[in-house]
Amino acid sequence: MDLSKIKTLIDFVGRSKITELTVTEKDVTVRIFRASPRETAVAEPSKEPGSTTSLIPDVSSSVEKTSHAVKAPVFGVLHRAPAPGEPPFVAIGDAVEEGQTLFIIEAMKVFNTIAAPRSGRITLLTDIDNGEVETGDLLAEIA
Repeated sequence: MDLSKIKTLIDFVGRSKITELTVTEKDVTVRIFRASPRETAVAEPSKEPGSTTSLIPDVSSSVEKTSHAVKAPVFGVLHRAPAPGEPPFVAIGDAVEEGQTLFIIEAMKVFNTIAAPRSGRITLLTDIDNGEVETGDLLAEIA
């Protein structure tokens, strides 16, 4: 399977309402998936009960104030800025709008933009820049 087909499949999943797609061609299988913002928000507090941010879920247990985790949807090289030498897309404390670009993950020469799942303020930001991230790694939190 060539990279243009994989890119087309990634774009298809990004534009559609499906959350998982598995395609097999000859001896190569490609699995593309994404978590909905609701699933991410529900799963996040249970994964970090003993962390220093455990006070945030206690405060955010009310419906009005919750933080949303932004996780890496794919394995690849994380870029916090649009190009070398340019300022990063966001910093801690920045206000972001839903759909605003937060990061770029480069995977197999394909650049995937990671957008904010909701509007809010950046409360946590990864230190990784131009380094590898795994699928599911916490990149940022938006409150």
